[in-house]
Parts: sequence; C-alpha cells; structure tokens
Amino acid sequence: MTEPVTPLTPRPVRFAAVGQWWRDVTFLHWAVEPEKVARFLPEGTVPDVLDGVTYIGLVPFRMHPIGGRIGPRLPYIGTFCETNVRLYSVDGEGRRGVVFLSLDASRLVPVLGAQTSAQLPYKWSSMRLKRFDDVLTYTSKRIWPGPRGASSRVVVRTGKPITSGDLERFLTARWGLHVAWHGRTIYLPNDHPEWPLHEAELLELDDDLVAASGLEAPSGPPVSVLFSPGVPVRFGVPVA
Repeated sequence: MTEPVTPLTPRPVRFAAVGQWWRDVTFLHWAVEPEKVARFLPEGTVPDVLDGVTYIGLVPFRMHPIGGRIGPRLPYIGTFCETNVRLYSVDGEGRRGVVFLSLDASRLVPVLGAQTSAQLPYKWSSMRLKRFDDVLTYTSKRIWPGPRGASSRVVVRTGKPITSGDLERFLTARWGLHVAWHGRTIYLPNDHPEWPLHEAELLELDDDLVAASGLEAPSGPPVSVLFSPGVPVRFGVPVA
C-alpha cells in the first residue's frame, strides 16, 4: 500500500547521518503525463501521480550548513546555492520519494563527494542568490560536467503564508530519495518539520537545466509556484 501524503514524516529518522538547512526555497512545478518521465526513474520505482498526472520540479535554494549537531560544522564548504531538477516516485514498498535528475551546486567539494559516495547527479556551477525586499533572484551557470554553460535564472516575488492543500503537500512532503546506486535502487530517508509555505509570483524564468537533464523543456508556465523560508533536514542511512 502506498504511504499517505502527510506534512510530517510517517517514519522519523532514528540515526541522522547528515544534517543540513534548506533556506530560501522556491518550488516551480509543471504537470506532465507519467509515461513521459517513467524511463528516467530508477528500477523498481514508477511515477507518483496525483489526479492522473505527475510533476517536474525546478527547485533553487540555499544550503546552510552541512553538519551542526550531527557532524562537523563546515561554514564555507557547507554553505552554497543549489538548484535541482526532480521527479516524483513511488516504490514497491509504497514509499514515496524524489528522484533527482540533476543537482547544480556552487561548491566543488560537496559535488565531488555526493557524486562519489551516493552517485547523485551533482554538477558544479557558478551560482548566486540575490534578495531585494520580497524579490529573490536565483542564477546558475554550469561549469562541470556538461552540458557546460547550461544555465537558469529564476526571479520570484514572495507573498503571504498559505495553508497546504493536496497539491502543495504532494510536491513538498517527501520523506526520501530513490537513487540508482551500483546497479540497484536504494532509498535514502529524511525528516524535517512541516514546510512553512508562502505564495510566490514568478516574475522571470529563463532555464536550460530541465532540458539539460534529458527531459522535454516545459512549453508553458509552471502550474505551481511556492516559496518557503526553509527547514532543517536530517538524512538517515540508506535502505534497500
């Protein structure tokens, strides 16, 4: 049976292997037919759907920092901008998750570490987040590996807090990653407080990252634009 979509994790992480903050998070999402993205998911998972469709996510944010109570505090290495392209998955155990097609980050050391240890598709990019009052501008330009120069520019105006509905919970209440790891699929659990979500208005979007991940570039505006000031996150040890 597929686990319910809830704003709080149904299985808190008991042993936190990694801890981090996700701050100034913008969620852009496009609806897509499940069959168009199924081939991008690791073995043993299928697209997770809501009302017959699944979603492509473009999510820029700021990581700050890795460590803290759980491990060594790394203010420089552990603080960086990131933008991920993601899909939504469910496995044979009924665990809902996220599948990352790319994760652009502005620090080379975490990129190399995540590529090596977790086989996550991290990319090293030149990135910046600027904020002026309620307007945030995220920019990214890929350095390595390719496609070199793939870029993204997202400008949003943040609004008032909202109460999560079915769609907002489906897109944000995700309690693990599905990762293809050395020929098999593993599940990497996480937990965090309920997302504090806000309205957001998309002012500008110029993005190559979705297409660079292999997906068909979205043809219209996102169907959902959300902002969150962020949450602290704990990752547990991988499970099969």
